[in-house]
Amino acid sequence: MSRNIITGIDIGTYHVKVVIASTKEKTERGLPKIIGVGVADSRGVRHGYVTNVRDVADSIRGAVAVAEEKAGVKIKKAFVGVGGIGLNATAVTSSIITSRADAEITEIDLVKLREQCEKDLPQSAKANRRIIYEIPVQYKIDNFPSLGAPLGMTANKIEQKTLYITCLEHHVADLIAAVNEAGIEVEDIMAAPIAAGFVTLTKAQKIAGCILANIGAETVSIAVFENNIPASLEVFPIGSTDITNDIALGLKIPLEEAEQIKIGAITGASYPRKKLEEIISARLYDIFELIEAHLKKMGRNGLLPAGIIITGGGSTLNSIDDLAKAALKLPSRIGSMGLIDGKSSFKDNPISVAYGLCIWGVHTDESPEIDITADFFKNLWKKLNRTIKQFLP
Repeated sequence: MSRNIITGIDIGTYHVKVVIASTKEKTERGLPKIIGVGVADSRGVRHGYVTNVRDVADSIRGAVAVAEEKAGVKIKKAFVGVGGIGLNATAVTSSIITSRADAEITEIDLVKLREQCEKDLPQSAKANRRIIYEIPVQYKIDNFPSLGAPLGMTANKIEQKTLYITCLEHHVADLIAAVNEAGIEVEDIMAAPIAAGFVTLTKAQKIAGCILANIGAETVSIAVFENNIPASLEVFPIGSTDITNDIALGLKIPLEEAEQIKIGAITGASYPRKKLEEIISARLYDIFELIEAHLKKMGRNGLLPAGIIITGGGSTLNSIDDLAKAALKLPSRIGSMGLIDGKSSFKDNPISVAYGLCIWGVHTDESPEIDITADFFKNLWKKLNRTIKQFLP
């Protein structure tokens, strides 16, 4: 497969989405052009977890076949999004004393600082988990904030706040196994909420501060951005399927009919509109309360100027942006897939994660390898460079 072709695979609870993009052709925003999209019903997945590798592999094959037919190419490798309730982020702040007598900060100091951050990562955040990558959120030199890595500056003390994105080890292993069984080699993995941000959010929003909320079938994932980098990430075990269940119970109707009512389809029967709105609103407020609690823990509730951007299947619910605005006291809007190419052709089956993986994949070969001692940090630094490139001005 040509290096001009990049593929992203997003494995969700309801759908597997595959996007094939060409780096030879560009969109109006200068992004790789989408040449093929494949969507297939997802089997063998619950709450983002792979419960049956073979079933997931079959679903991937179906989506890949559709995308390949539209693109006119065969794919052998892909970048894969990792989501589900096993995904987590932990912030660690560590400091060291500079090693040189003249207090100049060297590369050795920065390596030691990264090592110290990794040592200070709580055991609960490492047990049975894989570190996908780390993101330096902030540096301080002698207690004063520094913009970017302070290499070459002078200070007695260096401090670094790092965000570690982790996922349950067995979940990552099962995900990779499913993709491999489908005949696709995994080039790399990335947190799905962050991948979606490459497409759904503007640079101005990520700099000012915003929260991207993806309301999926069985999970709600959020990623908070500030200063153009991810500041936090969380996944909640609740989703739009819970709303369907509430409608079925509240109106005493079959699940299939409840789903049609939820998405606004005509069912041939009339139900009390006020009661329906109350049922939907109650569950949405539960979701927004979880998001509010997370923002309070960060100390950012009510303090993100770009507000909340809502994506995913649940974003199509009527007045959800108004409910979010009232519950979170933040500006609110529905995420637009039009950021891709000025069109909204992917509204019914959003592909922001899969396409975001393609955008990220374009830069995987651009980062120089840094010669440092520990293999762990060598590999981690390569991944970090790939990721941080996307968040720089």
